[in-house]
Amino acid sequence: MTNEKIWEIALRQSAIDCNCTPEDFLSGRSIVVPSAEHPQARKYLPLPFECNFTSYGSCVVAQTSPRLEEVARKYIESYPVAHCFETPNLHALDDMLQPFGMKICFMAEYFLPDPDALKPLPCDYRLKILFPEDFSGLYDSAHWKNALCAKRKHLDMIGVGAYDGEKLIGLAGASADCEEMYQIGIDVLPEYRRRGIASALTSRLALEILNLGKVPFYCAAWCNLASVRNAIKCGFRPAWVEMTARTKEFVDQMNGCSDT
Repeated sequence: MTNEKIWEIALRQSAIDCNCTPEDFLSGRSIVVPSAEHPQARKYLPLPFECNFTSYGSCVVAQTSPRLEEVARKYIESYPVAHCFETPNLHALDDMLQPFGMKICFMAEYFLPDPDALKPLPCDYRLKILFPEDFSGLYDSAHWKNALCAKRKHLDMIGVGAYDGEKLIGLAGASADCEEMYQIGIDVLPEYRRRGIASALTSRLALEILNLGKVPFYCAAWCNLASVRNAIKCGFRPAWVEMTARTKEFVDQMNGCSDT
């Protein structure tokens, strides 16, 4: 799996997710397209979006509902590409979304592996390849919420566990969120962190995914420096960014806000 092939697959998947063409992300010209459902889109995306922005660096592809098309167009035409994903400009976007009952909610950076940099990293603990039958007793635990997804168990395809004796102390899991790409999630018990376990699990799982003929991808919030450092240490490189608006009620619920 070459770098060229990995990026080709990722761009093709983003085009499916955003209802555009792969070339749109590299054109240098920001555009607005209607958001639409697609059977091959990433399984966790709540399509169609009201308002979502995606960039591979040279331009922004905004997918929207009809009512927010002009809001998105005005925004991406008002600011440079990189500034569309940062303050203070985000405050302007939030003000534009407010009359529609919307707020900026999710912001994330996505990483793709560099095959020339990806290699198995050392670990002082025993590592074991895990499969769906090994996950059945783990979904009820609060420790593995990033590595596994109880709502979409059928998508959890493969994992790597780290063990201190018989005790599971770290877990990296791969979810088949789309046909050609598996997303990696990672959890390590608090008392075992900062020992290289996360990077050992992530790098090993990424190689296992590539051996299956799939592209591993990794997602992190910009502010989650521990997660970003883990991605880079393992041989992943920044690829694209996304930002999504959701309803005010949804955002307030995530913030634990209520009217009482």
